[in-house]
Amino acid sequence: MSIAREPAAKEVKELKEMNEVSSMYLNRDLSWIEFNRRVLQEAQDPSTPLLERVKFLSIVSSNLDEFMSVRVAGLLDQMKAGYNKKDFTGYTPAGLIKRIMKRIAKMVSEQYKTYREINRQLTKEGIVFTEYEELNASQKKAMDAYYHDIIFPVLTPMAVDQSRPFPLVHNQSVYLAVVLVRDGDDPDDEPYFAIVQVPSNLSRYIPVPTRPNSKKQEFILLEELIEHHIQSLFSGYTPIAVHGFRLTRNADLTLNEEGAEDLLEEIEKELRRRRWGSPVRLEVQEGMHPYALAQLQDEFEITEYIFEIDGPLDITYFMKLAGSLNGFDNLRYPRLVSKYPVEFEDISDYFSLLKQKDVLVHHPYESFDAVTDFIVHAAYDPQVLAIKMTLYRVSGNSPIIQALARAAESGKQVTVVVELKARFDEERNIAWARKLEKSGCHVVYGLVGLKTHAKITLVVRQEENTLRRYVHVGTGNYNDSTARLYTDVGLFTSNGVIGEDASALFNEITGYSAPHNWQSFAVAPTDLRIKLFELIEREAEHARAGRPAHIIAKMNSLSNQEMVDALYAASQAGVKIDLIIRGVCCLRPGVPGLSENITVRSIVDRFLEHSRIYYFENGGQVDIYLSSADWMTRNLTRRIELMCPVLDGQLKKMMIQILSLSLNDNVKARELMPNGMYARVKNELTPYRSQFEAMKIMSWKKLQLEP
Repeated sequence: MSIAREPAAKEVKELKEMNEVSSMYLNRDLSWIEFNRRVLQEAQDPSTPLLERVKFLSIVSSNLDEFMSVRVAGLLDQMKAGYNKKDFTGYTPAGLIKRIMKRIAKMVSEQYKTYREINRQLTKEGIVFTEYEELNASQKKAMDAYYHDIIFPVLTPMAVDQSRPFPLVHNQSVYLAVVLVRDGDDPDDEPYFAIVQVPSNLSRYIPVPTRPNSKKQEFILLEELIEHHIQSLFSGYTPIAVHGFRLTRNADLTLNEEGAEDLLEEIEKELRRRRWGSPVRLEVQEGMHPYALAQLQDEFEITEYIFEIDGPLDITYFMKLAGSLNGFDNLRYPRLVSKYPVEFEDISDYFSLLKQKDVLVHHPYESFDAVTDFIVHAAYDPQVLAIKMTLYRVSGNSPIIQALARAAESGKQVTVVVELKARFDEERNIAWARKLEKSGCHVVYGLVGLKTHAKITLVVRQEENTLRRYVHVGTGNYNDSTARLYTDVGLFTSNGVIGEDASALFNEITGYSAPHNWQSFAVAPTDLRIKLFELIEREAEHARAGRPAHIIAKMNSLSNQEMVDALYAASQAGVKIDLIIRGVCCLRPGVPGLSENITVRSIVDRFLEHSRIYYFENGGQVDIYLSSADWMTRNLTRRIELMCPVLDGQLKKMMIQILSLSLNDNVKARELMPNGMYARVKNELTPYRSQFEAMKIMSWKKLQLEP
């Protein structure tokens, strides 16, 4: 495939900056910024439906929030500790922070330029964000009433002076900084200062009554309404300036698991400490009063990493807006109706079917209901003796949780490995863990120092005079909500070897067991990395012997140096390597003598590409695996991860077809250049959009299943 274009002059300048650190590798954090730039490009793409562009713009914001509060916070901690060792890509923490902040500042500028353009387009379509002064008399009356009845009782003005110290400012909440003068004082006297939190439990956008003879839907931002009525909070004082600000704190958990008697309680304590995390970033409304800015800088002890925002702070609210608007279907993607997997259609007994054959499902094109129904079926089946399951992230009202509770209450042995340390889902997982325990489930919180990230369910069933194991292994979480938004694959099987490995895996997690001699699985942190090295080296041996040698690896991120080096070595041996990596990639493809046989592509589209699929040609005897693990150091060394083979020949063909979808994409695919930049894939072939083609999956799947 040919690439769309050569870098423009402006990009050449950026390229020189990117390559100031000469390295065989691309930096993880700078690579992540390029990924978020690709998300931003989807918000900028006029061919993307307008309300979908709104969602992408919101995702850019939420991505940046997490990046700043975790990755940048970690680098700042290293700098404070005096750590100045270079990473394997050649950057010290201080040097990397400098690069990161420069690029993020540019991205934020582009983001709000895009926001203003999208806002203009929304206005043309009749979705209008207005200011108070632009309302007519009846609209102002309605908004005044809303303020006094709904907003005012919730507000708490917090003065800052000698007797009242600066109040706690919550992480990533929007506040108003208010500069005031007391009535009757000399105007030259030092002003007074207060802050007001914009309530996070009220909608950021408030519907405004429709104007006569108008079909437009008007909204006003919550902080705009508060600012207009700010005088109501400060009688006897005159506000002379009101501007928004937002603080990002270090939100990474630092747990002493070895010394924690109760991991659940320790995480609850750490979540409370997160409120006081050290400041990382300060966002302020453009034109903020100098006195207010000085007060904030002094309190937060922050002189750098201050972003002036030309627009509303925190536009993550755009996501909820796009989903809540009635009508406007012409501004959205056509609704995807996930098909129930054809294998399970009109089947009353999952187990009878799975005794005969394995089943592969591809989400969201095929419904996640099949996974939920499998667990519900097991919960109610009187012949099922035990259910064992890992839970990393689940939805707010998960039917799986309810099914597991029901199974335990009916006397089944139910063991659930709940990962309490799933970032930013800790509180939700604590709540589910307690609910499951009350229902009689055995709840295990994993192993000290390791996150349990594997996605697996084991059902043990009494059948005649024997026990049979049924297993589901997936690449994504057991979350029915995200399963509608993420692309993932899942395997249902009653294969005896896989079943034995599944039992051994749960025994290792929940009890005392020596590392197992796996028959089919590869499990991190003990042997997954070793297994991957063996598979890559085997391809290199095939290539050196003149046999077919090809690796296709689809994952979210590649950042482990040893894995990158192994791929470089395979490329030099003549192995053709196609990497499909949505996000971070530390490998430089296409470098002569190093990686000329490697291509890397990223697809950012309607659904979040999330599946991990690994293909090894093996001299014509193809091996294919699905996995929970990306090729990152944390996945290979600090998490319990699982890689499971697909053994059925027909299912292997389906997995190859899923990989081919991505490799043939010439609409939403971008290819990574040796210089670290991405360019859209473009060729003379008919436009081929992999996710849209995948929506046709049922037609070819049905054809494959026909006798």
